[in-house]
Amino acid sequence: MYTVDEKAFEGIISNAIDAIPEQYFKHLNNVAFVMENEPTPEQREKLQLHCNQSLFGLYEGIPLTKRGNGYNLVLPDKITVFKHPIEAHSTSHQDMQQLVNKTVWHEVAHFYGLDHDRIHKLEQ
Repeated sequence: MYTVDEKAFEGIISNAIDAIPEQYFKHLNNVAFVMENEPTPEQREKLQLHCNQSLFGLYEGIPLTKRGNGYNLVLPDKITVFKHPIEAHSTSHQDMQQLVNKTVWHEVAHFYGLDHDRIHKLEQ
């Protein structure tokens, strides 16, 4: 387990956001990136997570592929990165940065409408 304070973790998230290639980042309009320590009970229930399952990140919003002409005046989509599960699976600063980078990329892929199967195929 490798831990950092909130400010350092926010910096790690910022580095991951900065690493998003420009051609993908420029479409991330109306998307908020936030950090939370843990998923809420409601988030865990919605995703049907068991008590032994970890969640590193979560995209909440309407993916680009599901937006129609009437998509306007909506709250921002939200990508949440969860600090404590990532700390529990990290052994060093570099390991944590890599895990956060992968988590941010994964959640951005959901923003673009990719499902888990497609994301995992692209990761390989």
